[in-house]
Amino acid sequence: MRFPPSFLDDVKARLPVSEVVRRRVKLVRSGREWKGLSPFNTEKTPSFFVNDQKMAWFDLSAGKNGNIFDFVMETEGLSFPEAVERLAGEAGLPLPQLSPEADAQEQKRAGLHEALNMAADYFSAQLKGSSGHRAREYLAQRGLAEKMQKQFRLGFSLPEKFALRDHLAAKGVPKEVMIEAGLLIHGEDIAVPYDRFRDRIMFPICDRSGRPIAFGGRALAKDVAAKYLNSPETPLFHKGAVLYNHHQARKAAHDSGQVIVVEGYVDVIAMASAGLAETVAPLGTALTPDQAELLWKMAEEPILCFDGDKAGRKAAYRAIDMALPLIGPGRSLRFALLPEGEDPDDLIRSGGAGAMTDVLSRALPLAELIWLRETEGQDLATPERRAGLERRLGEIAREIKDETLRRYYQADFKDRLFRLFDQRRQRPIQSREGQNRPREGQSRHGAFGARPGFSRDGFSREAKDQSPPRASMNLSQSPLFRADKASLPPREALILLILLNHPGLLERHLEAIAEIEFANAEAGALRGRLLDCAGSGALDEIGLRGALEGAGFSAILRKLDALAAHSSHWYVKAGAAEADAEEVLKQALTLHRRARSLHKDLHIAEMALAVEATDANLARLMDIQEQLLALSGTEATVEGFGASSGRSGGTL
Repeated sequence: MRFPPSFLDDVKARLPVSEVVRRRVKLVRSGREWKGLSPFNTEKTPSFFVNDQKMAWFDLSAGKNGNIFDFVMETEGLSFPEAVERLAGEAGLPLPQLSPEADAQEQKRAGLHEALNMAADYFSAQLKGSSGHRAREYLAQRGLAEKMQKQFRLGFSLPEKFALRDHLAAKGVPKEVMIEAGLLIHGEDIAVPYDRFRDRIMFPICDRSGRPIAFGGRALAKDVAAKYLNSPETPLFHKGAVLYNHHQARKAAHDSGQVIVVEGYVDVIAMASAGLAETVAPLGTALTPDQAELLWKMAEEPILCFDGDKAGRKAAYRAIDMALPLIGPGRSLRFALLPEGEDPDDLIRSGGAGAMTDVLSRALPLAELIWLRETEGQDLATPERRAGLERRLGEIAREIKDETLRRYYQADFKDRLFRLFDQRRQRPIQSREGQNRPREGQSRHGAFGARPGFSRDGFSREAKDQSPPRASMNLSQSPLFRADKASLPPREALILLILLNHPGLLERHLEAIAEIEFANAEAGALRGRLLDCAGSGALDEIGLRGALEGAGFSAILRKLDALAAHSSHWYVKAGAAEADAEEVLKQALTLHRRARSLHKDLHIAEMALAVEATDANLARLMDIQEQLLALSGTEATVEGFGASSGRSGGTL
């Protein structure tokens, strides 16, 4: 039985490889892949890997690999038609009917693909020709270099009404095919169909395989009603199920571990020019559930980066409402909010790639943006208004279908409400001398009132009593903690040094290491490579360093070695006992997560204060600043360890 390639692609798109494989193989996360024991051989060390982005599995011990159909055939002894029938049913897709009509339909799709590819070549030739000088000037003004024009197959449509139609007709493309492909405008009141795209910069829109399936056109004339024009819906193109640049972003997203969503074609190309090739865009509409599914196949937490204006903020809020019923463990969103009045293209041209990377590093989790949306500019002075906020948050949490995640959101919202309303209750009042003084029973630090049993930084009092002391003078003066802006952040350097000198800790703390965010791009890249190495089997220090040097990380390894060489602290040395190093690593990871969380809270507080300069918002900002100041002087302490290394202990 012959199945159309488009049907097989649809089945593979709906069923992640890991979902199919884990019915037979116990899989665990390994960096950006999954790993497990071979289903074909008896083994103790995992050599079976699954990559959802590549839609493939690899068995190194058996020398086999393939897609979901191959896996079902190999493990269940089914024929190819049987495997397709089984998986199509799981994907909710009816089998295509075997009929002359079905064959004709597939041939028609092939004809549409061919016509669109010919159109893309034609538009590209016009951009390079004498008629394309205005288009080339526009692209140069937008900073889109010739290299990027070629990579994205940019083109130009002539102003004439029949230029493309006549070109394709001369190559034997029927008028009916051009109409069905969305290239011509036709209708009962139009005697002669004419070109849909005229005098426009042309952006080919491709499917997952990189084949053109539609076009977006940007008008060069200023008096045109539609500045951007997309192809209509066709048998190949459904704009709510397609992402611009999806075919190129898939590999880049796998390599970087993230995918970024912007609003426009030019923004995507600008991001790619700045080294952020893992960028895509919806096609002139709000993000849809189908597009969200495509994003989650590339990364667990796509970053939505919308323009820094009211329309961009509304787009982000619409994405929240769309995503809530779909999110779950490993399926969420983050939001990078651009400066007012700027889009990604503007920001990159004015501040370079570093400015955009900085914005992305401060992307807000979904829960943070929900809170910001529901509280910014709100007058919560009365019980009724506070009750209204609590009701809205409850309704939002109930939209989450995943039961476990819904409980965590409900608890998070409850905690935020408690802190907000307790803060309002404890807000300082004016004394007769005109100075703020706390209300009775309020701490001088109480911008966030502490719940019973909890300290003001959110840790339990029992945990607070056992919290590490401030860094010693010896440590604060060491190279590890005396870094300028061009250096590796101290805590990030500490974490990396421990992992390099004790590779066995990688496997034991894989998830915690993968979850933390690094501010330094070079350190983050090394962390990513370490995670990849963790999935390659047993590691030793020499083998790990050799693999890292071979992957181009020699420069940062030298930096780290220089820091360790000038440090008197034994826990960063290769000779330290692994148990001691692990204790330091766990505390460093905890402190790092806490610091990153506080910085995000600070960003939200700054935005809230800018929107509404109230006492409550100011108090919240000051409280977070106090917590950051306290944390900056607090580092991990190791007590009672180090016997195996000949030391009695030390202070970080």
